[in-house]
Amino acid sequence: MRRLVRLFGVLAAIASGIALSPGAEAQAPAPLPASLKVGVLKLTSSAPIFVGVEKGYFKEFGVEPELVYFQAAAPIATALAAGQLDVGATGLTAALYNIVLGGEKLWIVADKGREWPGYPLVAIVVQKELWDSGGLRSIKDLKGKRIGVTQIGSTFHYHIGNILEKDGLTLADVKIVPLQAMPATMEALKGKQVDAILVPQPFPGAAEAQGFGKIMAWAGDLYPWQIATIFYSGKFATDRARAVAFMKGYVKASRHYHDAALIQKDGRLVPGAGYEEVVQITAKYTGARPEVIRLGFPFQDRNGRLLVTDIERQMAWWTAGGFMKKTLPLRSIVDTSFVEEAVKALDR
Repeated sequence: MRRLVRLFGVLAAIASGIALSPGAEAQAPAPLPASLKVGVLKLTSSAPIFVGVEKGYFKEFGVEPELVYFQAAAPIATALAAGQLDVGATGLTAALYNIVLGGEKLWIVADKGREWPGYPLVAIVVQKELWDSGGLRSIKDLKGKRIGVTQIGSTFHYHIGNILEKDGLTLADVKIVPLQAMPATMEALKGKQVDAILVPQPFPGAAEAQGFGKIMAWAGDLYPWQIATIFYSGKFATDRARAVAFMKGYVKASRHYHDAALIQKDGRLVPGAGYEEVVQITAKYTGARPEVIRLGFPFQDRNGRLLVTDIERQMAWWTAGGFMKKTLPLRSIVDTSFVEEAVKALDR
């Protein structure tokens, strides 16, 4: 009987994972990565997020992003404020600033893409027939034309407004046509419902490849700015450990992306060792052909650091145009502590 008791004791110990040999320690199962919802657009500018997911950089630090896809930037800010997302990865819009003005808490925490000279992101794409006829080849030629954007108050609205002002025109000199989603702007140009559109990669390359559009200019060459960022919901930002863990994965992915796809010498791209892999990952997640992706990647800071002063400039423009009642203090909407903590941790 005693033997049976001892035998059952041994079997129970083995089943429960208790070490029987002297000095041995029980091995606890590794914790599963904590899932979090990240709102993104299927754009080339989302490449660092796609790289981080595909190569396991987020998982390395204990978080597992669940990508939730949207058709425009403003709805991501709305979903973030409503608690439907933890993280947003998209453009800075008037809607975002107004949500915070209305009392909701969102934080701009890291760079996710800048309009920058020499790095194609958003293009002004015009009807090919208008280009070929010589009727629409410069910014001044846009006077009186119909320009398609996703939404009033969008990044594209802001960008074309500032580009027009640099050439002595204003938004009143053109007809802005809100079409709600980027695929709809492409269809409107194709159907000649608008004369020009502003869309980010990979849409400009696709318009030229399909023969109905012509890239008149890359908007970043005309007006550089901090177009896209990483946002945290108020709730997610209070979960400091997870928020920093996500940022560590993001900074690691940003460094990989920067070194593979953004290094230039004498104004020409010098592809890094991982360039083709970044192309293939971006093509996989956006659904665009690799040859379209290779037209160029948008610039962003290697460590994900923001152009903070540019955010202040944007709010001043929206306020002057009547899209915001007043500007926000930067400290109420920008928090760079997450990215700085992540950079320090990775550099140790």
